[in-house]
Amino acid sequence: MSQETLQTLTWLIPAGPLLVFFLIVLFTRNNRTLSWVLAWAGVIGALVLSWIVAFDLFGTFLSHDVSHPEELIEHPVQVASSIDWLPIGDFANNTWLKIGVAVDPFTAVMLIMVSVAVTMIFIYSVGYHNYGKPRGTVLGSPNHGKEEPLISRFFALMSLFAGAMLLLVVSDNLLLLFIGWEIMGFCSYSLIGFWYSREYHLEPGDIPHISPRKAGIKAFMTTRVADVVMLLGIVYFYSVFGTLNFSEALSAGSLEHAYAEIGVGMLGVMALLIFTGTVGKSAQWPLHTWLPDAMEGPTPVSATIHAAAMVSAGVYLIVRIFPLISVAIEGTGAGWVIAGIGAFTALMAATIAVAQNDVKGVLAYSTISQLGFMVAAVGLGAYIAAAFHLITHAFFKALLFLASGSVIHGMEHGAEHVHDHHTDPQDMRYMGGLRHKMPITFWTFVIGGMSLSGLPLVTAGFWSKDEIFADAWFVWTNDAKVLGLIVFVMLALAAFLTAFYTMRQLSMTFLGKPRTPLAEHAHESNGFMTFPLVILSIFAVAAGWVGIPDNFLGTENGSVFVNLYHHFVGATIEEPIAELYELHLVAHKIETLPWSWVPLITSVVVALGGLLVGYLIYGRKPLEKEQQDPLIRPLGPLHSFLQNKWYWDELYHLVFIRPTVYFSEVIVFEVMDKGIIDGILHLVARVFYGIGEYARRFELTVVSGGVDWVKDQFLAMTKEVRQLQTGKVQEYVLVSGLIAAALAFMIIFLINFGWSEQIMSWFQ
Repeated sequence: MSQETLQTLTWLIPAGPLLVFFLIVLFTRNNRTLSWVLAWAGVIGALVLSWIVAFDLFGTFLSHDVSHPEELIEHPVQVASSIDWLPIGDFANNTWLKIGVAVDPFTAVMLIMVSVAVTMIFIYSVGYHNYGKPRGTVLGSPNHGKEEPLISRFFALMSLFAGAMLLLVVSDNLLLLFIGWEIMGFCSYSLIGFWYSREYHLEPGDIPHISPRKAGIKAFMTTRVADVVMLLGIVYFYSVFGTLNFSEALSAGSLEHAYAEIGVGMLGVMALLIFTGTVGKSAQWPLHTWLPDAMEGPTPVSATIHAAAMVSAGVYLIVRIFPLISVAIEGTGAGWVIAGIGAFTALMAATIAVAQNDVKGVLAYSTISQLGFMVAAVGLGAYIAAAFHLITHAFFKALLFLASGSVIHGMEHGAEHVHDHHTDPQDMRYMGGLRHKMPITFWTFVIGGMSLSGLPLVTAGFWSKDEIFADAWFVWTNDAKVLGLIVFVMLALAAFLTAFYTMRQLSMTFLGKPRTPLAEHAHESNGFMTFPLVILSIFAVAAGWVGIPDNFLGTENGSVFVNLYHHFVGATIEEPIAELYELHLVAHKIETLPWSWVPLITSVVVALGGLLVGYLIYGRKPLEKEQQDPLIRPLGPLHSFLQNKWYWDELYHLVFIRPTVYFSEVIVFEVMDKGIIDGILHLVARVFYGIGEYARRFELTVVSGGVDWVKDQFLAMTKEVRQLQTGKVQEYVLVSGLIAAALAFMIIFLINFGWSEQIMSWFQ
């Protein structure tokens, strides 16, 4: 296939779902059927295009020596296209900020994973929202047993979500990645709060819930904190490298120049600034508290956030910029920070999942824990292991979330049948016996659970976790770095707890007898919901087979297996890492680790041991109705500590929220606003009011009073003069005669007494 065709197809991969969003919003929002059909068309089109582009790259890989694909190593970016977007800098030099798409081996496997998972979720969503049943009438709240009235809105936002993730995956630079990143942040806020009018009336003993509206706000605000820091890292990245393009900035030459210009310490700061975005997006400690509450959204949303998009984007980011992180790991303490946060998060979240009763809540903390595995792997420098677990986890976690939604759907049907709207259909304490009621859901849940637990040799989760254990053990034994041993032990404990709480979840949900009428009357979900479960269960098993280590079951004549994933994805950065190794900027090349039985035995022991302990406590003798959790008595106060999620929310409320509220209400509002600002404004107002009052009095007394006095005098005079205006001619003649007589008398008088000459002399 020609380069021009591949470039066009790559641009079109995210275009379909993004276009569907606008079509639904503008034209088909009132047609529910056409809306979900368009959404299906968008994601299936993206699936087809993704597979065409990805398998073209696979063909290049398979046409050469798969153990050392020279062409991919020398030219990992097989498809690249960019456009000028914003003019910057010196206009005379025609400098532009570019955005574009690129496909390399890592992009190819991400396209396979994202497109498959999203397509299955979209198919599932039609059945989940009860399409074809009587239409619900309550907006912004679940309409149990009825068709969701806002189904068009749901598929519009889900299409935007899928398009944003695909845009992020195919982007060739941090800018376009950040655009997709932020669109997903908006979609997560909108979809977590999809049931915006839902409120809970909890009783003692109920699973704690916050309203979906508050959960959406919590997710949005928490991730925004991390995104602001990440944006600072992106700006710093551009100021140092002069470009945001991954291939250009993360080449060996570019990193060597940056190393010489700003030093390895500042490269570590840059890496950690960008890594902060992963901490928020992938819900790592201390910004992990939003993800469990994100379960308040519909189950397809949970599956999309936890598997196909959102949290996967955080790990994708640090894997994508791994050359930068690898230099920072070798020269600074960035590796301790990244691996430490990942390992602690993995173990901490696993301990919390042990004591949760919400069927989706267990999986939420499981996601946080598994993402911790990936982050720890990146902190150790285990590029392939992190990328491998990212793919396998997406498949089995999407399967588990959709299967849990099927369980909830069945329980809600039971609630409608017995008219019980008080019992929480997500509470595993009220389930039991669903193995016979929902056989397809049960077996697919078992497959996903075994993959999550790392059931040896069979499941995808085993091979990807074993890869992380192998890298941690290698860092300890080969490099003598105590960080490797610490991470190895913490992740082994987390893996043991993962297998344990998975068996606990399976036992409480499916084994034994129904513990409530809801479970007694539950039934299998419709075909829209069960078909994706079957497809994803295949990937949850088979996706790991492409990553079996080269030296597993090796013989004198060579290895039995070829680690296709390692050689294919490793080709993405093998050459720049090798060059950095020659420059002594990184510690290791991308190469197959020496064989060791310790990681393999550890993987087998923790997986089988956790499953066995979980079965002995919960599976051998399933819980009876109203029976207390067997862990409560032996763990005592520790169980409450774990059930309350280490009291992280309460701690943050005490340390951050209450002081912020106090500062805003007392310091800002009472002191600054009412005391200082309002005080100054009121003083100014009183001064000007006083001046105005005196001006008013002057106006009333002098201006208005003087004018009124003059007016009154004229009125008085005119009143007197008006008496002369009688309108009688006789009186006018009489007065005129009298005046004439008086004047004549005066003239005669002046002449007779000689005053006339004196008067004339005055005028001379």
